[in-house]
Amino acid sequence: MTSSAPPAASPDVRPWPALCALVVGFFMILVDLTIVTVATPTLIEDLDASVNDAVWVTSAYMLAYAVPVLITGRLGDRFGPRRIYLTGLVVFTLASLWCGLTTTVGALILARVAQGIGASMMTPQTMAIITRIFAPAERGKAMALWGATAGVAMVVGPVLGGVLTDSLGWEWIFFVNIPFGVLAFVLALRLVPVLPTHAHSFDWLGVALSGVGMFLLAFGIQEGHQADWSGRIIAMIGGGLLVLALFVAWQARNRREPLVPLSLFRDRNFSVSNVAISTMGAIAAAFGFPIMLYAQAVRGDSPTEAARLLVPMAVMSILLATFVGRLTDQVHPRLVVGFGFAASVVGYFALSWRLEPGVAVWEIAVPMAVIGVGNAFVWSPTAATANRNLPLHLAGAGSGVYNATRQVGSVLGAAAIAVLMDARLAHYLPGAAAHGDAGAAQIADPRAAELFSQAMQEASLLPAFACLLGLLAVMFYEAPKHHGFAGR
Repeated sequence: MTSSAPPAASPDVRPWPALCALVVGFFMILVDLTIVTVATPTLIEDLDASVNDAVWVTSAYMLAYAVPVLITGRLGDRFGPRRIYLTGLVVFTLASLWCGLTTTVGALILARVAQGIGASMMTPQTMAIITRIFAPAERGKAMALWGATAGVAMVVGPVLGGVLTDSLGWEWIFFVNIPFGVLAFVLALRLVPVLPTHAHSFDWLGVALSGVGMFLLAFGIQEGHQADWSGRIIAMIGGGLLVLALFVAWQARNRREPLVPLSLFRDRNFSVSNVAISTMGAIAAAFGFPIMLYAQAVRGDSPTEAARLLVPMAVMSILLATFVGRLTDQVHPRLVVGFGFAASVVGYFALSWRLEPGVAVWEIAVPMAVIGVGNAFVWSPTAATANRNLPLHLAGAGSGVYNATRQVGSVLGAAAIAVLMDARLAHYLPGAAAHGDAGAAQIADPRAAELFSQAMQEASLLPAFACLLGLLAVMFYEAPKHHGFAGR
């Protein structure tokens, strides 16, 4: 049985200052999903890591972020969303210090797990607090800002990572979180209200099944090529799918408080939004790796110069955020989000085509700008549309599922791009991925550079095809209820 929502905040709560305080912390944890991307060649070189090891630095964070996020939303209802948010912020900030102090890739992966756990405690609280402190008439605008923050963070991360890696060292992509973590803590303590709590029964079996299933699936996919797709790997992937199927069956049978109330998916827009955001999570996790490896190993760019290739995407996403936020309340989501995915498809295919030795910077900048336009039209409207039709008593559960779905997409996207890069490098340059030849130093042999580019071109098609899947999904959006739309 689904419980009712906790009582709303008192009338003297100032929702917009509270949201601004939450956005600081939310932006920081989302930046860390992609900030490592541009530092990947440097990590390979400095920590004597393989391409797969370096991608695990990101995958470990995403996996630790995704698995607990369903239960941490319920913890916020039980113990107070502000308290859980602040606890997660402390864990995240201390783990960032640990990341920067590590000297081996194994220790860095472990520290990133701790970071992910902290992030998983924070994210559901932001959406839940928005739902509870904003009046229904203002909630769409607030969710649009929340969604735009996610989109901008995903493209700012690699740019910031490049500047910090080049100027101060890769350690500073983690140390930079410490002052921002302290600032976010002070702001949340002063501006975010204490909200009433509500008792929950916790679906620990659901937590175990979802966690085990996701780990087996992601680990099996990412390690598949390294292990030559052995019987053990196939069994791991099959076992992960089986455990996830058992998780869904248990959610259908659980009559108390399932982690994922399946009744949420009766709302078509919620279902479609979850498909769309999972593809965007996969794209955000995957797209930067082949581009950054190409830029530094083939073009000879420094981390900062490589990061500049992403600036047009970031600029377009930021410039269009406010405009798209207004469109979200005026135009059918099928048109808005559909346009975003269509633009992204064009941008990613064009970008893949131009990842060759010797191309001019503008030939990369133009498709990057097109991708930035697409991002702006997807992130915010998808977040605003996901929960718009849900009854208030399901809003908290809906936000938890939405965030978990995005993270599941990120985990699978990172795993898929790792195995794809590994496979294409093994095909064109056997041994390059495993022996650190994809590090920060430029490839001197022109023929090897050409083959490396070909491998990265083919790997970078993954985001393009993911965008096609998202475009197909959002064609099934219907007009939001009670929103001035007459037709579907």
